[in-house]
Amino acid sequence: MQKITIDPISRIEGHLKAEVVVDGGTVKEANVSGTLFRGFENILSQRDPRDAVIITQRVCGVCPICHATASATAVDAALGIDAQVPDNGRITRNIILGANYLQSHILHFYILAALDFVDVTAAADYAGDDLDLRTLKDFIAHGELGPFVPRYEGDYRLSKEQNILCTKHYLEALRARRTCHELLAVFGGKMPHNCGIVPGGVSTDVSADKVVTGLGKIQQIRQFVEECYVPDVLAVAGVYSDYFGIGAGCGTLLSYGVFDLESKAGGPPERTRFLPQGITSNGGPAEPVDMTKIAENVKHSWYMNQTKPTFLDARTVSAPGKQGAYSWLKAPRYDDKAAEVGPLARVMVAYKQGDKRIKSEVNGVASAAGIGLDKCYSVLGRHAARAIEAKVLCDAMSDWMLALKPGEPVSAPLVIPNEGEGIGFTEGPRGALCHAIRIKNKVIENYQLVVPTTWNASPKDANDQPGPIEQALIGCPVKDPANPFEVVRVIRSFDPCLACAVHVMDGRGRELGVYRIA
Repeated sequence: MQKITIDPISRIEGHLKAEVVVDGGTVKEANVSGTLFRGFENILSQRDPRDAVIITQRVCGVCPICHATASATAVDAALGIDAQVPDNGRITRNIILGANYLQSHILHFYILAALDFVDVTAAADYAGDDLDLRTLKDFIAHGELGPFVPRYEGDYRLSKEQNILCTKHYLEALRARRTCHELLAVFGGKMPHNCGIVPGGVSTDVSADKVVTGLGKIQQIRQFVEECYVPDVLAVAGVYSDYFGIGAGCGTLLSYGVFDLESKAGGPPERTRFLPQGITSNGGPAEPVDMTKIAENVKHSWYMNQTKPTFLDARTVSAPGKQGAYSWLKAPRYDDKAAEVGPLARVMVAYKQGDKRIKSEVNGVASAAGIGLDKCYSVLGRHAARAIEAKVLCDAMSDWMLALKPGEPVSAPLVIPNEGEGIGFTEGPRGALCHAIRIKNKVIENYQLVVPTTWNASPKDANDQPGPIEQALIGCPVKDPANPFEVVRVIRSFDPCLACAVHVMDGRGRELGVYRIA
């Protein structure tokens, strides 16, 4: 029996530590830990409610748009205008969020995860006359290995030709991500931290020029997704098929649904969404999500123990050094069960609900990979789900742009009430996201976030039930404890974002600095 500690895990967003116990070549026990505390909920206290959309985007520079969306939706509800957001505002929000989804999925596969399967440094040796590969070779020759190390070696299986092609696509992915950012900026002003999404809708008018520009950029992105992204995922699946049997996880998949198709008051059950809300367990049918069944546990988290009935009654009170704790992440649970969130959850919930677009794509990928639906619950299943979602989203975004009506309103008028409260449910690229706000005396009295990686990378709960990533690691084979590439492949398949999950402060309570913004 041997304990392996990886701290920090590279090529993810933020600082995650993993400790696994290996016996007989298999992981028997796993703990994953978020190692930073940030306290964004506390930063928002006593601020103007309209500030929340701006400030919460600073939670993460990779996926700030989902926070803007959840925050704006929560503020809309607290102001009582969630059903008054004009169609132009709702659709533009979807386009801004969709552009961020596409860049995030491309980023995850090519820059963060594919380097577990594609040997970029070896491919550079075959540069020939290819300008991109020659540039890469020169880059490596001068010792500029930063993007490609540290990494675990020894299990690169792609053929020479596949390796070269995927490496070329790695470089093309950088350009594709830039196009995604440009698309977002057309409708959202800038990236990261857009200025387009605001309470009541959006701040940018719709014009024919923006629609035409947006259609051109989404076509470029669609071409990359269809000609590079999906084929590369299938190429990896063809030679790493054993990873369809590794990292299954907890078996319960949760989605709040995302991309509103109507402006309406209420949470996910009341709203029609492009990707639907639902929860499915152990391959069963998708059931409606009951928000009253969601609760956060902190038994093994560095926070004060609290028993609160709702998100809006909770407080973020740190307790470093707490007995039995090992993570700055809380442990969200649905009906006392761990639930995986993210692209796999969204795709499988949509599949279970009979979504024809998703069913066609899932069945096509499963057929090409030679697997059954049960094998989608795996490392490669998560990668395939992201690629499928990207492909379906590209088509939808073209339709959304064509549905915009230049010259018509983009936002609803708003008045800050003396008191109010609201909850905004949406999906970030990494999964289910909730923001909750309570207004008192026209300022934020309490604000809470429950974010995707808090679900996936959560520690054990009050019943000592491991979180989804911890469960996915249990049973994972490890050929060489000194080279545990299998462990990081499982973890990276979830695309964890610790910046979102652990909301930096000085642990001794000292004031680090005071800044006045004119």
